[in-house]
Amino acid sequence: MDRRKGSGSRDANGGGLAEATASRLRFEDADEVAEEVGMEVEVEDCPAAAAAEEVIGNDKTSADYYFDSYSHFGIHEEMLKDVVRTRSYQNVITQNNFLFKDKIVLDVGAGTGILSLFCAKAGAKHVYAIECSQMADMAKEIVKTNGFSEVITVIKGKVEEIELPVPKVDVIISEWMGYFLLFENMLDTVLFARDKWLADDGVVLPDKASLHLTAIEDAEYKEDKIEFWNNVYGFDMSCIKKQAMMEPLVDTVDANQIVTNCQLLKVMPHFQPSYVFFLYFSGRVTNQLIYLVNLFQTMDISKMSSGDASFTVPFKLVAERNDFIHALVAYFNVSFTKCHKLMGFSTGPRSKSTHWKQTVLYLEDVVTICEGETLSGTMTVANNKKNPRDIDITLKYSINGQRSKVSRTQHYKMR
Repeated sequence: MDRRKGSGSRDANGGGLAEATASRLRFEDADEVAEEVGMEVEVEDCPAAAAAEEVIGNDKTSADYYFDSYSHFGIHEEMLKDVVRTRSYQNVITQNNFLFKDKIVLDVGAGTGILSLFCAKAGAKHVYAIECSQMADMAKEIVKTNGFSEVITVIKGKVEEIELPVPKVDVIISEWMGYFLLFENMLDTVLFARDKWLADDGVVLPDKASLHLTAIEDAEYKEDKIEFWNNVYGFDMSCIKKQAMMEPLVDTVDANQIVTNCQLLKVMPHFQPSYVFFLYFSGRVTNQLIYLVNLFQTMDISKMSSGDASFTVPFKLVAERNDFIHALVAYFNVSFTKCHKLMGFSTGPRSKSTHWKQTVLYLEDVVTICEGETLSGTMTVANNKKNPRDIDITLKYSINGQRSKVSRTQHYKMR
């Protein structure tokens, strides 16, 4: 999995890694080694090196990469600076303290502990912050420094292996979403915690999420990213092109590239329907400039089971203009429906940029499509059998149009 800008991965137990105007109803927008050749260094005689040994998380090795991929502060900096993400959670908590006041809260994949701190400040009776990576040690220091040691308990370990000092919790909060919503399978960890510790009348936040699909024109970048391998300084490296096609690209898509409508992928078709209104903000964001866009069914995290994250769904994308289609683009929306007013955010191309960006799946064909014509097919999503944190995607698509007649199956692997 590649991306045009930035990079990173996501730890299913250690926080989350995971763009114009936000699509939402009360959807909270953001407030507006150098190498020394031939030099031997006696580490024990070097004060700086000795001090470095005392830095929390310094002993991470490559063998611990997966579970400790969130031990470095840089990835947390990226997430904390994603103001759409962080401010949305902050507003959900601080503007709905009735959900948290005097409640026992479980923060799954706490990272630096930012959500736990928000909950404590909102009046939670106690917060248990579970973090698998070595960032848990930093989180303990952060909690202590900010005076919340009596309210927040940071527990270092896997959710599936630790025990809480309480039998039940009132609230489970987590920023579990990955690229393509489901990448790295942190959702399973949240569902495990829900089934084990959530009280019968408890709430999971966020409680709704939905995956969406659209199609884009992207000739210039596809040429640079995919077709490049056909002729590399006069040599044929097209064998790499085949691999590059199979890896979804995480990147920011310009809204002007969108060729078709954006369709909800009803990822959990056998759920008890849970309908939510999403409103789209056009131009300057004011209460007067909202209008209804869609009514849809979402995945309900408070009710779904682990296996529901694997699915096959149909799609039908209708062209809104004459153009070419080079790729399909997936993005997700998240909502908090237990709030006094519906809150949430979108990671779509027409919404403010987030660190999740969008997921681009390049097509082998360049589809020539006319306004009103449809590109239809099915998308199958499943956890990889060898590594359930990875995702296998099978895309079947076809068009029988004036200028394109195509039917193809493509396979993608998010790694």
